[in-house]
Amino acid sequence: MKPKFTKIANDLPVSVPFVGPESQERENKFKFDARMGANESVFGPSKRVMNVIKAQAEQVWQYGDPESFDLLQTLSEFYKLPRDNFTIGEGIDGLLGNLVRLFIEPGDNVVSSLGSYPTFKYHVDGFGGNMSLVPYKNNYEDLDALLSATKKSKAKILYLSNPDNPMGTFHSKDRIFDFIENIPDKTILCLDEAYSDFVDINELAPIDIEKENVIRFRTFSKAYGLAGLRIGYGIGNKKLVEAFNKVRNHFGVNKLGQIAAKIALEDQAYLQAVLKKVDKSKKDIASIFKKFGFNSLVSRTNFLPINSGGDGKFAAKLMNCLIQERIFVRMPSVKPLNSFIRITAGTNNHLTVLDDAMKRIIKKL
Repeated sequence: MKPKFTKIANDLPVSVPFVGPESQERENKFKFDARMGANESVFGPSKRVMNVIKAQAEQVWQYGDPESFDLLQTLSEFYKLPRDNFTIGEGIDGLLGNLVRLFIEPGDNVVSSLGSYPTFKYHVDGFGGNMSLVPYKNNYEDLDALLSATKKSKAKILYLSNPDNPMGTFHSKDRIFDFIENIPDKTILCLDEAYSDFVDINELAPIDIEKENVIRFRTFSKAYGLAGLRIGYGIGNKKLVEAFNKVRNHFGVNKLGQIAAKIALEDQAYLQAVLKKVDKSKKDIASIFKKFGFNSLVSRTNFLPINSGGDGKFAAKLMNCLIQERIFVRMPSVKPLNSFIRITAGTNNHLTVLDDAMKRIIKKL
């Protein structure tokens, strides 16, 4: 008798939420000259972080601390909150998988936005949940419609990213506070704040660790430049955070990642320098596309959504032209968001490559 998959696994498609630049390089048989599509920080980690990684490289034969003690302590001191209000995971992606595992059984309802971060849906599908997707409104996740869908379906998890991916838009702290206050007690709000470091802390809704149905996820993958080390963390009520210890992969967070994240958090001067570089890069990208007739959205992230001025087919053509020019970019997957392409902040050299490429592309288009 052949091994038998579970019904859920048997019905799932073989999928990867994102096609990586490496896959495209293999397919096209070339290397990208500018990697501006995955929202990584091309500016990398600080010298302090690089030095500690080099110093600890010979220790990679050791497992990472399964309790991430030192990193948790540093987070506690940074946020001035108790240690037991934090959980560590293999990036936000790993934390999303643990959250879904904790709350979703086959047939349970979940609500998110149509076109938002696809890895969340990937996890929900993997545990047999039913996903309701609410369309964006004027390039923003529609808070009122999300609440309505959540109450109507009695959803167990409601997912919201703020600042948003893929549109870069941002809801004010007053709107988020009101949103949180209106979420049903039996619904967990998963507030994905992967891009929160690009927003002044005073603009973010305050963290309320007394709320038992809110978990906020943040990461070292974006502004801190540690995407390859996969370190994310959750902030929430002690009871909710404690539950993650029941299901998390205790050796999933690697040793170098824990050490690097700790030093990165301590080096806030470098973070501020990166934020200035990102802001300048986004302005320069907007200027490049504007002279070719393309407008962009105001983005509160490290990427810029460029309006192609056409439909999804035209945006895809523009994106593919950039890829053939050896510039890796991405675009949203659903209407009407797919009239945009998304460009991650780059170095001055990347922008020169981008500008030269667009001069050639615009003649073709």
